[in-house]
Amino acid sequence: MLSDTTCNLAALAEYVPTPDNPWNVSKINHLYRRVAFGASKAEVLAALAQNDPSALVDQLINDAIALNVTPPPIWGFWNGDQFDNAPLEVSEYRQEGKNQMVTDLLKNKVRERLTLFWSNHFVTEDDTYRSPAYQSQYYNLLQMHALGNFRDFVYDIGISNAMLVYLNGDENVSDRPNENYARELYELFTLGVDNGYTEDDIQETAKALTGYVNTNSISWGDILFDPGEFSNETKNIFGQTGNWGYDDVINILFQQRSNEVATFICGKLYTYFVSPTCSDAIVAQMAQTFITSGYSIEAVLRQLFKSEHFFNIEAIGTIIKSPCDLTLSFFNELGFALPGGIDHINFFVNATRTLGQDVLNPVDVEGWQGDEDWISPDLLLGRWESIRYILGQTWSHNQSQFGDFIIGMPIGEPGDGNLDVTVDDVNFVVQTILNYFFPRGINDTVTFAEALGVFKIDGIPDNYFEDGTWTLGYPELPQQFAALLNYIAEIPEFQLK
Repeated sequence: MLSDTTCNLAALAEYVPTPDNPWNVSKINHLYRRVAFGASKAEVLAALAQNDPSALVDQLINDAIALNVTPPPIWGFWNGDQFDNAPLEVSEYRQEGKNQMVTDLLKNKVRERLTLFWSNHFVTEDDTYRSPAYQSQYYNLLQMHALGNFRDFVYDIGISNAMLVYLNGDENVSDRPNENYARELYELFTLGVDNGYTEDDIQETAKALTGYVNTNSISWGDILFDPGEFSNETKNIFGQTGNWGYDDVINILFQQRSNEVATFICGKLYTYFVSPTCSDAIVAQMAQTFITSGYSIEAVLRQLFKSEHFFNIEAIGTIIKSPCDLTLSFFNELGFALPGGIDHINFFVNATRTLGQDVLNPVDVEGWQGDEDWISPDLLLGRWESIRYILGQTWSHNQSQFGDFIIGMPIGEPGDGNLDVTVDDVNFVVQTILNYFFPRGINDTVTFAEALGVFKIDGIPDNYFEDGTWTLGYPELPQQFAALLNYIAEIPEFQLK
């Protein structure tokens, strides 16, 4: 399933900066783009000054664990009759739920990065079960377990209202067992395709999962267990025989298939956070941590995010940005203000949907496949336009913020200082900007020459850049930076993180 074709041979040992492998702006942006949704300039400067990647990872994870779940809206507990008599259409309440998720993605860093990840693992499609209340409950469940215990996560998700409806668990009764959830529990959620289970295991598991069908005749109400609809037959699951029920299924799965579960989940975490090309050796070490910690998601991610392997150059710039990565991270990294009348959350929700990532509504039960699936000629044009929209709106609101970003921009490593009015070498300024927004910078001389030409803009005589007339205090600096950002958005390296 996994292969060692990756060029990243660094260990899972903790990364400690050295003169030959320093802590720098590239690694800081790499960390924030992978485990959150970008860092503000102030956050990059603070991390650079801290010069302690391990402490920063601990801080980010601790902050995530300390967060409470987003308070559910009042309609998060409504049933069908209440929605029927509500002032808005059902679709409008679902849209509110999506808006809330994007609001959280923009501000909550690691916890919401994991929430998005798990929404594409324990997939439900909110337009199929319709109930905005189920959507809200499911979202809070993802937040609650995002960095918690994976076994508990699996247990809770399987009897959640959203999942019961989405995978037909609410139709799973003793005389007509429905195999949908049993199949996906193994194939997509815990073990992987054709890995450690048989068709007989699926059929027997489906019987053990019967009974969660009682709604007390309340439309879109809580779905509860009805003992009268439970199959009291003896079941054989993974070679274990008994009159098994839901709790037994989870117990047997994690007792009998612990290595398979750990390897599959750690492989998914690896390909999402490190590289589409997986390393058997690293995943095996992660899986061992997962098992010995009692399936602690937090423990595995602390180990991974602190590692030499995670910060290795071969891990940087290897993943194509999802629509959420592209738009939300860019917005966070700039930190620019928008006009007061702009509903930027609604823009982000609609933009990411148009680009193929409708939050809380993946394309199917297998979820968004990501990486190259995010790129096509039509989607690429839309990705460029989304960035242009952000730049256009922020420019119309406040042009000076473009110049302010460059002044005091972090240069590279601790002790290098910041880009300020004493640094007026235009080549150095452009290289610093490219290094900041491209995960590995730009070494291509043609691209650099084009970027330099764009930054110089028409109207500034060439000799100004040679005789000292042009400085970072030059009045056209905001326009120059805006022109360069628009250019950067269309360069292939910008599509990577």
